[in-house]
Amino acid sequence: MVSVSSEPVMPTALKILIAGGFGVGKTTMVGSVSEVPPLETEERMTEASLGIDDLSGVEGKASTTVAMDFGRITIAPELVLYLFGTPGQDRFWFMWDDLATGALAAVVLADTRRLDASFASIDFFEAREIPFAVGVNCFDGRRDCTVEQVRTALDLDPSTPVILCDVRSRASSKAVLLAVLEAARAQAAARLTPLAGR
Repeated sequence: MVSVSSEPVMPTALKILIAGGFGVGKTTMVGSVSEVPPLETEERMTEASLGIDDLSGVEGKASTTVAMDFGRITIAPELVLYLFGTPGQDRFWFMWDDLATGALAAVVLADTRRLDASFASIDFFEAREIPFAVGVNCFDGRRDCTVEQVRTALDLDPSTPVILCDVRSRASSKAVLLAVLEAARAQAAARLTPLAGR
């Protein structure tokens, strides 16, 4: 007779970054999927940011992330994701290297009204060979571009997932996270394939 251990299995914990330009919905995404109350470092924007932070397209934004957001989601009993939302303004980018340490993959959130704000995040992850997926946040249900138009505009590799989403929706945000996990798995498998032939 085979004995079955009653010891609980410790889940694998994976670190995923949620990045993108200023005001694309990073804090909202972390909050929509986190099964614990998310840690947010939101601060009220003041006159001191005038001329420093570009509010084009997000004129109504009243607060901003100054350090990071943090949340957790259990994908399966054996798999837990720790989500770290990055600050979006240029002046806080010095934190990205620390936040990226140990990250398995990243989500780059994009706003089709300001796609150019995505380039810095994409360059950051490509330079560090961190797999990523692009989540196109369809604000208020707007779908101004197709997936292929976004892929072309951002000059993405064909293997990079691009997903239209609404980060206010838990199911939609979770679909983006599953896509980035698949991208990370595929990149790891591609790296291992040449080693297997030796």
